[in-house]
Amino acid sequence: MAVQKMLKFVDVARDMPEKRGATIRKTDFQEIYAEYAATKAAEQASRCSQCGVPYCQTHCPLHNNIPDWLRMTAEGRLQEAYQISQATNTFPEICGRICPQDRLCEGNCVIEQAGHGTVTIGAVEKYLTDTAWQQGWVQPVAPASERPESVGIIGAGPGGLAAADVLRRQGVQVTVYDRNDRAGGLLTYGIPGFKLEKDVVMARVEQLRAGGVEFVQNCNVGEDISFEAIRGKHEAVLIATGVYKSRDLQAPGVGGEGIVRALDYLTASNRKSFGDDVEEFDSGELNAAGKRVVVIGGGDTAMDCVRTAIRQGATSVKCLYRRDRDNMPGSQREVQNAEQEGVEFVWLTAPKGFVGETVEGVMVQRMRLGAPDATGRRSPEVIEGADYVEEADLVVMALGFEPEDLPALWGAKALEVTRWGTVRADFRSHATALEGVWAVGDIVRGASLVVWAIRDGREAAQNMLTYLNAPIAAAAAE
Repeated sequence: MAVQKMLKFVDVARDMPEKRGATIRKTDFQEIYAEYAATKAAEQASRCSQCGVPYCQTHCPLHNNIPDWLRMTAEGRLQEAYQISQATNTFPEICGRICPQDRLCEGNCVIEQAGHGTVTIGAVEKYLTDTAWQQGWVQPVAPASERPESVGIIGAGPGGLAAADVLRRQGVQVTVYDRNDRAGGLLTYGIPGFKLEKDVVMARVEQLRAGGVEFVQNCNVGEDISFEAIRGKHEAVLIATGVYKSRDLQAPGVGGEGIVRALDYLTASNRKSFGDDVEEFDSGELNAAGKRVVVIGGGDTAMDCVRTAIRQGATSVKCLYRRDRDNMPGSQREVQNAEQEGVEFVWLTAPKGFVGETVEGVMVQRMRLGAPDATGRRSPEVIEGADYVEEADLVVMALGFEPEDLPALWGAKALEVTRWGTVRADFRSHATALEGVWAVGDIVRGASLVVWAIRDGREAAQNMLTYLNAPIAAAAAE
């Protein structure tokens, strides 16, 4: 009789990969979690209850077939497990590292609801794909036949790259235009190495390049090439630019020296990790070393900033957020990691202004939570007379991102946008109002998760293929 490999959650406890101690990990930008050993990965995968209705799969934006690849991992069938994982996810090694599993797949694990502790889905996914790379199972795209049609993709972030992968697998000629000198978008320049080491991203970019995807780097659409020129060159175009415009704060002293934007700060740090010359970092403008740092915001970008400042050698790092811990949008796991590394969170506080032409401090208003707003979240209210000054040498504004005005930047007045400035696209097909133009990711959704951008890119690519196939189908019918 075959030995039961699954449903071990009663006998086997949840066990994450070992996390490096805070004292050690805050001195470098390497990832903080170690890798599972093969036996540990199989053991943890075996805890899956193989639900008839797998909520983990339902709540994954990509609807990854999680129970099946967990079962195959438990049985030691790793290559098959990887193939199932890759079938629905272009970048499983990236999602395994940076997806907020606590809010998605793991947060909806049935055995977690029963009190046994969720299956460590993200850690197993990371192990599985890292093993695939090590074993040589990840190969460049090799379409069965080449097609003459070409697609232009604007933006080399996760949405654009996911679409490029799907299209190349069908033999379509793909050119990706990107403003940066390296592909990857925020995966490369926005997310710190301690969450996503850059060789992981670069390996996937090189896989796409080796498979025939052409990358045009340092290319600003609207300046170096027009949007209409791209449309004229390709049968179809995908807009996947993301959102990079930082939200501004209207307050006295906001333009002072030493007050910087989160993306500028993170990009400078990531560029240094590549060995680039970064003048703003070397001058100290975007370097927290020896400084009292205050980060304003409560999302994942704010968490990236505070943990980066710790690693750069700040003398103190504080995070101001206008709500309390339970109501912050960032990952609670990231908050815990930051606290372990020495970050101080100052809840129920908001900036009122800044002191000094070169910043010396933040004028802080104390807040309390009042009645719920339209979304159900309790709205922060100012406590009168409780203001104080938080001393700071560097202030990082992590207040979120807004879309750039693409119709104006690209001279494309017919490109429709919503009242929020995001590109208007059909939520199923991702098609815009322009013939042969699709749009995906944050430029449509607003700032969102990498996994949603991957899903959008894959879906749009399938609809673009249908569009490209239409003339062939019509000719065959005649």
